[in-house]
Amino acid sequence: MRLLAGGYTADMDGRAEGFGMLLAGAPDEPSAGGSLAFAGVRAVVDSPSWLTRHPSLDVVYAALEANGTVQAYRRTGEDAYAPLGAPVPAGESVCHLAVAPDGGSLVASCWSDGRVVRMTLDADGRPSRPVIAAGAEDPYGIGDLAEPRPSRAHQARFLDAGLIATTDMGLDLVRFWRIAAGGLREEQQVVLPQGSGPRHTVMHPGGHLYVVTELSGEVFALAPDRTGRWRIVAGAMLGALPGDTAAELAVSRDGETLYAGLRGSNTLAVLRVHGDGSDLRPTALLEAGVDWPRHHLVVRDTLLVAGQRSDDVVSMTLDPRTGVPGRVRSRATVPTPTCLVALA
Repeated sequence: MRLLAGGYTADMDGRAEGFGMLLAGAPDEPSAGGSLAFAGVRAVVDSPSWLTRHPSLDVVYAALEANGTVQAYRRTGEDAYAPLGAPVPAGESVCHLAVAPDGGSLVASCWSDGRVVRMTLDADGRPSRPVIAAGAEDPYGIGDLAEPRPSRAHQARFLDAGLIATTDMGLDLVRFWRIAAGGLREEQQVVLPQGSGPRHTVMHPGGHLYVVTELSGEVFALAPDRTGRWRIVAGAMLGALPGDTAAELAVSRDGETLYAGLRGSNTLAVLRVHGDGSDLRPTALLEAGVDWPRHHLVVRDTLLVAGQRSDDVVSMTLDPRTGVPGRVRSRATVPTPTCLVALA
């Protein structure tokens, strides 16, 4: 199995040289739990901290965080990539990209200026000029009394029926949008507890949207009511220690287990999903096997974890009965990894 690894380069105090390729297991193995090997840099570029694939084209999109731009790359050989068009401005500290299921557009989230930006994609996958969505306002109104809290857009996710969910870590918001006039129109927002810091989301097969909160170390389950309005229906603590910050949230293939990374204590929190998806129960808290688990990914029967500060990626086999990861099975040196994307 081949994966791409995004990372931080020298402009963001990292040691990566661009995005590279990671090999997991032998080509004929049915799992990704075999040996790991870093196969080198595939595109030399400044701090491609987030990568995502086009759903039907051999095109990869990179969020160049320090430059505030989005760059498309097309695959030009078995493992080679070349820029597809020029970088497109998005916003300060662009940190996440999500491509629509139909491949017609992408949404970029920008941490420093809070921008949520939509770009249309042409037939070859090139992104267009950005259309900036309406900015968020602090639902708690504390900006009127003290130093205003900054908006910190962190992730977008395309949901069913043309709906898009975005997180704002700075203002404790999950915002819901629809495409309108080439841009985005906000339909609703769900306010999370003050200071929780919603970061990333995953979808459950039953229709629940799970949100991991970076600052409070929780997972919230959101679901629509009969009128289609989204609301919080459940929540669970991750077992974070003081000073921890939650990072990525991933779900098992069967939708029965959630995995959340905790930077600081360098642990992985495991939660089991019961019932229709609204019952979350913490079941394990274990060593991540890396320093600063920035990102992790479920690939077949394996959990891959990227250690931003330890310059490595590790693999753990998932217990088929409990979903709990076992001990580190394999490790590869990868410079300052921040994101993993499976290619096949």
